[in-house]
Amino acid sequence: MGVAETPEPRSVDPADRVDLADPADLVDPTDAPDPASLFRPGDPAFIADPYPALAAIREQTPIFWNSTSRQWVLTRFSDIHDALRDRRLGRTYEHLFTHAELGKPDPDPRWARFREQERWSLLSLEPPDHTRIRQLISKVFTVRAIGALRPFIEATATKYLTGCVEAGEFDLITEYAQPYSVAVICHLLGVPVEDAESLLRWSHATVKMYELEATDAQRMAADRSAVEFMDYTRALIATKRSKPDAALVSQLVQVEEAGDRLTEEEIICTTIVLLNAGHEATVNTIGNGMRAFLRHPGEWERVLSGRVESRTAVEEMLRWDPPLQMFERWVLEEGVVIAGQAMKVGDEIAMLFGSANRDPARFTDPDRFDASRGETTHVAFGGGVHFCVGAPLARLEIEASLAAIARIAPGLEQVREPAYHDAFVIRGLTELRVSTGKSRR
Repeated sequence: MGVAETPEPRSVDPADRVDLADPADLVDPTDAPDPASLFRPGDPAFIADPYPALAAIREQTPIFWNSTSRQWVLTRFSDIHDALRDRRLGRTYEHLFTHAELGKPDPDPRWARFREQERWSLLSLEPPDHTRIRQLISKVFTVRAIGALRPFIEATATKYLTGCVEAGEFDLITEYAQPYSVAVICHLLGVPVEDAESLLRWSHATVKMYELEATDAQRMAADRSAVEFMDYTRALIATKRSKPDAALVSQLVQVEEAGDRLTEEEIICTTIVLLNAGHEATVNTIGNGMRAFLRHPGEWERVLSGRVESRTAVEEMLRWDPPLQMFERWVLEEGVVIAGQAMKVGDEIAMLFGSANRDPARFTDPDRFDASRGETTHVAFGGGVHFCVGAPLARLEIEASLAAIARIAPGLEQVREPAYHDAFVIRGLTELRVSTGKSRR
């Protein structure tokens, strides 16, 4: 029980196979200047501020071929919105086709343990397995359960921020956002908070695998972390079986629907993805968003005065500089046309979330940081069947954090210009050094 039967791979007509040897045939370089030349995810200058380049690409074309990553890249909100909901696209193709059928190389055996960690992750599944596992998770990861955490989350934000403010100067990322977010997710899952240092180390290593230009050293570290993370989670599950509690991992062990339970492998992958995604997105949104407020003091004053509620401001933090810049899908059926471009089965689509969230065709004056905008249709949490299951928790954590900063440290001042991690897909600051300054209230 627990593992749905995987359909037999469908045969693919040779005419529908992707010819990986001839990507140049897919575009006509004489049509216009190559927009791919503006897309430089490995360039520190691009990473520091990708939005001018993304705007130039978006204005020129809704889609372009990235020969480096071998992906069709979408730039505009409407196309990305539709692609997220198009069931002819999927996060994987392995439930329908073999690698050979689509002309793809076999996965690199060096990173086999990382793939094992991802095997039953909601981020890596398609129906029917995705539907079955998400339904089971949703029985315990409910909006009501998340709402019940509000007192604990608000108290945790206050606790960690008060300690930082007493020091006078601190790093908002490593000294506040990270320990705060990890404490919340540990409490939710029933993971000992004293293990936070290991969890952070594994998480930071894991997310490097999602980058377009990850090095072999980073992949090796991610694979090694996967081994340690899975062993840790397996031991945690054993503890919860013998000594159950009211936290999420215990509930995942016990949850059942129509006689179906999650397997140990499914629980391991689910626990890891909730820890990783829940932590990284929250920390990076707090960092990116507070940097935006420090650069726009007038908007911060609107939050301090109560003219803009923290709950409303959270949406602009997510839209203006989102923690996830890109998400991929595979074409699973024939006859797919996206942004006017005919696709083949096995083509990969990369959706630029940061570009979509700044699309003037969808958002008025999109480059302006407006705390009162309150626009919830941004794509920071994805969309469709893969809409982030942890979105309610992330929103609550960021809201509570913003409210705590406004109450306890309203006069925060940036000590020095921060830098972003040398990564494009997962966007976040290495640090945000601040001082408490003089209180404005």
